[in-house]
Amino acid sequence: MRTTIYDVAKKAEVSMSTVSMVMNNKGSISDATRKKVMKVLEELQFTSSRSSIVLKKRSAYTVGLLIPNLENPLFVEIARNVCQRGHELGLSVVICNTENDAEKEVQYITRLKEKNLDGLILAGGFENDAILQEVVGEGLPIVLIGQNIPSLGVDSVHVDDCLGGYQVTEHFLSLGHQTIAVFAENTRSSKERLHGYRQAIKDAGLEYNESLVFVCDSTVSSKQLAKQILGLINRPTAIFACNDLLAVGIMQGAKERGLRVPHDLSIIGFDNTILSRSIDPPLTSVDQPIEEMGRQGIDLLIERIEGKEKTKRQVILFPKVIFRNSTKTHPI
Repeated sequence: MRTTIYDVAKKAEVSMSTVSMVMNNKGSISDATRKKVMKVLEELQFTSSRSSIVLKKRSAYTVGLLIPNLENPLFVEIARNVCQRGHELGLSVVICNTENDAEKEVQYITRLKEKNLDGLILAGGFENDAILQEVVGEGLPIVLIGQNIPSLGVDSVHVDDCLGGYQVTEHFLSLGHQTIAVFAENTRSSKERLHGYRQAIKDAGLEYNESLVFVCDSTVSSKQLAKQILGLINRPTAIFACNDLLAVGIMQGAKERGLRVPHDLSIIGFDNTILSRSIDPPLTSVDQPIEEMGRQGIDLLIERIEGKEKTKRQVILFPKVIFRNSTKTHPI
């Protein structure tokens, strides 16, 4: 198997970015460390698959982008913006769709590590924290987009999910709704959105009802679940869907129950994807600044690769509710 830059970093007991800087003859690296890395490069007969062993310019960087679900337009948009920013900087971006599968996550990361990868971006949820800890330990620069995992100690850029959940619930309450259900995924971002929902309920002087919170992971499952709970006598009058895919399933389930949105049921989604604008009626949804997330994600990664930053950075962007036609006032 061809020797990779990770093999060099591991044997030399330095970070991958240190190896890169030695190869570039850049950075503030001690003579002892530089000599040690050069010795390992020679011992392992390391040869780059690129045009030269020396990374001559930024365009030589290759970064991986792991997407959990390309069926979700949010991640398609994130990928597009990451690739666009990468193109502006002359980077190569390799996209892998893990399909929320822990085994595929390991497989893709293993393959990417064999390709002289310079950095990795993870968009959205990730199932296998153990492989991430392993990669971080090897010194590979990592940036998270759309979530933060404090235990990893890596850079991240994400929206304030808790605030977004609070804004949604506050809007429902302002319309007179008090029986507000939540459809959430089993992800860190959904849990933060749910936290915002709980806080808004508490601040309104209402009692939090755990039985109004439902976990589902697809349009199909949210549709079936919606059909069940909307058949109850004391059904919710409003539903907060923690992403637009779940909201679409809820709208389909409501329709099959003979309920009209928003006349009989108010719904708000999250992400403000193309789905929210194309469904009938158009869906009120929380907007994430996806373009900004993509650009900042790449920029954070480049700074980390080039050794310009030593401390962990967490960039938190603000959500904004985009009002459309899926909610209405509920008579008290």
